[in-house]
Amino acid sequence: QVQLVESGGGWVQAGGSLRLSCARSGGTFRGFTVGWFRQAPGKEREFVAAIRWNSRATYYTDSVKGRFTISRDNTENMVYLQMNSLKPDDTAVYYCAGDTGVILSSLRYHGNYDHWGQGTQVTVSS
Repeated sequence: QVQLVESGGGWVQAGGSLRLSCARSGGTFRGFTVGWFRQAPGKEREFVAAIRWNSRATYYTDSVKGRFTISRDNTENMVYLQMNSLKPDDTAVYYCAGDTGVILSSLRYHGNYDHWGQGTQVTVSS
């Protein structure tokens, strides 16, 4: 069973930083694509970043390029999202998602991930 748990959200002033963590309990991320998505009130869930576990290839939405970094560690069950230069528009609930068999052309679509964490709130004040 795949269980994902996010942590690290909170409140920060614009320009500040936060690091989100996504842990898989009971297994590893080997062979997975792990993505971060976010959803602000009244908006659709949107892609933020993803990492291919085996190749370490990373992908970002344009609005976070140069500010956010997705990474993995060597324990095989942790993925991080380092968020710098945060803006009020980054305020949202952030979700970690993972699955195997996610093809490159569809990794930005939330419907292609079967496993989700509970979400963690990120609030950026101006």
